[in-house]
Amino acid sequence: MQSPVPVESLDASFDLVTRQDATEAAVETLRGDVEDVKSRLDRVGRAAARPIIEGALASAQSIEVKSFIQGYLRSGRETELKSLSGAVAADGGYAVPREIDAVISARLKAISPIRSIAQVVQTGTAGYRKLITTSGTSSGWVSETGARTETTTPAFAEIVPPSGELYANPSASQAMLDDAAFDIQDWLANEIASEFARAEGAAFITGTGTNQPKGFLTAPTAATGDAARAFGSLQFIASGAAAGFDTSPELKLIDLVHSLKGGHRQGASWVMNSKTLAVVRKLKAADGSFLWQPGLMEGQPNRLLGYPVVEAEHMPDVAANAFPIAFGNFRAGYLIAERSTTSILRDPYTNKPFVNFYATKRIGGQVLDSDAIKLLKIAA
Repeated sequence: MQSPVPVESLDASFDLVTRQDATEAAVETLRGDVEDVKSRLDRVGRAAARPIIEGALASAQSIEVKSFIQGYLRSGRETELKSLSGAVAADGGYAVPREIDAVISARLKAISPIRSIAQVVQTGTAGYRKLITTSGTSSGWVSETGARTETTTPAFAEIVPPSGELYANPSASQAMLDDAAFDIQDWLANEIASEFARAEGAAFITGTGTNQPKGFLTAPTAATGDAARAFGSLQFIASGAAAGFDTSPELKLIDLVHSLKGGHRQGASWVMNSKTLAVVRKLKAADGSFLWQPGLMEGQPNRLLGYPVVEAEHMPDVAANAFPIAFGNFRAGYLIAERSTTSILRDPYTNKPFVNFYATKRIGGQVLDSDAIKLLKIAA
């Protein structure tokens, strides 16, 4: 006959079963909570992926954007900026919300020719420095047990793009601002982007580097190749005639293309103004075919010798000793450094009854890799 089980053992067994049941119930509850969170995140993701139509833009705006537009831009109430995390008085103005600044940046890229093809970096301070190698690291072949001799150390150069403060000062009457139908956000973004694009379009090409970016056409130039030319100098190919193109202009353009290293030709483009483009579109090869190739579809770039053409009106015309055509990989060859935020100061006093919106942004620029940009010079 078996001895009876102690009461304490039975109580411990029942307590263990109870704890197991409680644990399983907690796991099931947690699993349900996780599924609920996943479902909510999925709904949020689908909502964010939907494009915002123009009519729903106002309702989709964040509280910060509404406060900035309705409180500060329309009415000038600086107390409305307390809820704006990025709105601190700095550099004489208030930082615009990220949503508005993103609209300005997108339109700048769309209408500023060099910005659309160059390398753009966002900085948190006024100064920006970058180290680049001017010579590659050498290497060698050895056997499995052969001695490894020391290879040469690459040389470095420091790039410090000259910068300046770019400003725009559009104005609107107070009556326009009081009109609820007036889309002040779209108007202000367009005005700022258009003025910034005009000013920086000239600076990135012919800027002096004094209180403004240094344009790539103001860099030193030389006719020597990449191996023999000083760092920072751009190579040019002569057109063959003192005041224009010679009798075989297509050959000079082909030479210009192949003076660029093969790696840089991936992503390279032509840069010229509309007058030069009118001349180039008439050029023909020896077989009578045009060198110019129009885009096959709307939105596709026109091409010259297989490479896209970018129109920049601040490029010089065809004239003696001018550089009317540039060819290169500008994403590798030209650096644009800018403060990440546009500042706006509302001024209702200077130009009554109009309200001025003084917008500023600090922008710098300089040639980054002088091997990545080539120029055509009008010279014999």
